[in-house]
Amino acid sequence: MSLFATLGRSVALAGLLMVATTALAALQPTDAQRQAAVEVAESLRYGHYDDISLDDAWSRRAFQRYLDILDGQRAYLLHEDVEAFRDLEESMDDALFDGDLDRVYALYRRQHERTEARLEWLLAKLDEGAGFDYDTDLRLELERDDAPWAKSEAELDELWLKRLKNAALSQVIGGQDDEQVVANLRQRYEGQLSRVQQTEPEDVFGLFMAAVTSSIDPHSEYLSPRQGESFDIQMRLSLEGIGALLQSDGEYVKVSSLVPGGPAERAGVLEPADRIIAVGQEDDDEMVNVVGMRLDNVVDLIRGPKGSVVRLDVVPAQAVDMTRSRVVEITRDTVSLEDQAAKGEVIEIERDDGMHRIGAIKIPTFYVDFDAWQAGEEDFRSTTRDVAREIERLKEEGIEGIVLDLRNNGGGALQEANSLIGLFIDRGPTVQVRDARGRISLYGDTETGTHYDGPLGVLVNRLSASASEIFAGAIQDYGRGLVVGEQTFGKGTVQTLNELSHGQIKLTRAKFYRISGDSTQHRGVEPDIVFPSLVDPEIIGESSLDNALEWDTVRAVQYRTYGEPWKHLETLQDRHRSRAETLPNFRYLERQAELVKRMREQNTSVSLNREQRQREVEDQEAEQLALENQRRLALGLEPLEEWIDARGEDADEEEEPVDRAQVLEAAQILLDYAQLNGSYRLATSH
Repeated sequence: MSLFATLGRSVALAGLLMVATTALAALQPTDAQRQAAVEVAESLRYGHYDDISLDDAWSRRAFQRYLDILDGQRAYLLHEDVEAFRDLEESMDDALFDGDLDRVYALYRRQHERTEARLEWLLAKLDEGAGFDYDTDLRLELERDDAPWAKSEAELDELWLKRLKNAALSQVIGGQDDEQVVANLRQRYEGQLSRVQQTEPEDVFGLFMAAVTSSIDPHSEYLSPRQGESFDIQMRLSLEGIGALLQSDGEYVKVSSLVPGGPAERAGVLEPADRIIAVGQEDDDEMVNVVGMRLDNVVDLIRGPKGSVVRLDVVPAQAVDMTRSRVVEITRDTVSLEDQAAKGEVIEIERDDGMHRIGAIKIPTFYVDFDAWQAGEEDFRSTTRDVAREIERLKEEGIEGIVLDLRNNGGGALQEANSLIGLFIDRGPTVQVRDARGRISLYGDTETGTHYDGPLGVLVNRLSASASEIFAGAIQDYGRGLVVGEQTFGKGTVQTLNELSHGQIKLTRAKFYRISGDSTQHRGVEPDIVFPSLVDPEIIGESSLDNALEWDTVRAVQYRTYGEPWKHLETLQDRHRSRAETLPNFRYLERQAELVKRMREQNTSVSLNREQRQREVEDQEAEQLALENQRRLALGLEPLEEWIDARGEDADEEEEPVDRAQVLEAAQILLDYAQLNGSYRLATSH
């Protein structure tokens, strides 16, 4: 770099430093935020489902949570910084009760100063123009959430030199030359520095509130006025974007789930736990690096008008190294009720005794057209009505059983889960809801008769949550059908949104319980027959969330059972395993789950030696590629040369996508059950 460029940069940085110092001094709590803190304290004490004691024990937990939010990887703050604010361990509760936020903001300003200084240090290292040495034997630890706080700047310098080298090496292995690497890293760190310097008091208050609410449970949340407006838009389903729910995961933005029927799901290029590292627009060749960017800023980049295209640089969830990414394109669109409507099909199964037909109905969400319903329209759309129509159509097709596919169904209207159960039982309770005072409300089907009384299966996965779990649990408790698939998400809590004088609070107010008395919280619903999981339960699901409320029980209610599927489970399991051994996609899923678990346990650090790193990546990807190609060859498909091409690249070529194997096998299991069980009959009261 030339002397002129260096001097120019120094002058610019001096100007930025003056602006940043002024901005930092302005990071003080407002009167509105102080009042909101007091109101949040009252809401948590008197409105939360749990018996919340905002005492010194909670204060210590909240202080630790605040530190985790500010510097979860122990990369900015020093031991002396944390010790200087140790008084907050005993006074976070007082800060909340009294709205005395000065020390809370002061800790943020200390972290802010450290972050600015570190980003300037990184940019200075890039300006030095020294080439990176990739012949080292050093390794970088990937998870430092339990690491001790550094005692000196020199100790953090050593860590950040490794981080800088790793960031560069990742791009080198990804095919970038030295000039591109430096340009990309400069863009990343300058972008992070710019965003840090634009921090406003509302941002600091949001971080503090996140520490307060998430120290109690993961679904209680403070929404700033801006976030509340965004939440309202999402609830109206008029948000124009890609239809993906995102969450922060350290420096990265991770896909937590896909909106059923949304653009991302339809495109088939994103999956839960994928990480987004850059965002670009269709009319711009440049992509914005979003590593280290705030979640709401990433969401703003991804949003856009209907019909426009957004480009995402995505690292697949199964990737063992951040170097393995691919750029995908998604056309932005709104999500309509039609996109989320239940749809049925007939699955034909050939056996020795002839051809059999099993119906399958995909239910993406529990929906109801509230506007049409409130307007008094007789033919308003809802999950229950659409499923009832599909059942009638399937009956006419001569099906011998029906599989309800609730995979990736994150819930929706509780009334629809309740009424849907009523299609398959002749009156009875469906779910218990306990509030903060311990009062239990019982919901149930009050209509006489059933819409369908034949063999029934319910297919679930790790992303089946909330209302889906209520439905699957009731069908299982009634003995009305078989539940197959993966252990469900485990979200068994109810939240309500309350207005504050400044912002809103989403508060956990109640808990769901099955009619058997078991909670769906934390544990979810355990299938009668378990399939290998497509997503890692260690990173997706209620049990993966910090401070999730525990599983517990209440008293069971009176209900009658419709069958005893458990009597046939051993035989059904044996037949399933026998088939699964011959099904390429099932064998792939089982082995993929084992491989992902093993790799997660092994990959606690990465090599900073280029040759060693390349070998490690290639060895791991060779395992993944071999597994993928075994599956493809067994299906009569052409093998791939690169593992990264496995997703979406050959969707038109494949006759049977991987997740299609689950619904086909669920149909096989249901046919076995129908033949073993004979005909349904009501049993005695439970």
